[in-house]
Amino acid sequence: QVQLVESGGGLVQAGGSLRLSCAASGSIFSINVMGWYRQAPGKERELVAANTDDGRTHYADSVKGRFTISRDKTKNTVYLQMNSLKPEDTAVYYCNVEARPSLYSGSYNYWGQGTQVTVSS
Repeated sequence: QVQLVESGGGLVQAGGSLRLSCAASGSIFSINVMGWYRQAPGKERELVAANTDDGRTHYADSVKGRFTISRDKTKNTVYLQMNSLKPEDTAVYYCNVEARPSLYSGSYNYWGQGTQVTVSS
């Protein structure tokens, strides 16, 4: 089993910055993808940014140029640096990891507990 622990959410004024962290632990043979999703009230969960094991990154159009995803493979940790935050970025942010628990298993998706990000205008 893989556990994800998130940190770094909070309240910030528009134009400010926050950095989210997500550390994966437990039975991990390999990690394919680490990423962040968010869900605002009344809306569906959406992909914000993702980082693959071969170093490719993907961003939602709404955050391109403002958010940066990075990954520390030695710590199985993914970060989301969020700059120039806007009120519409307000949401619960969830860490998502696609990982193989063992050599003999397939890949599974794991979710963090979520961390609230609130951007005031």
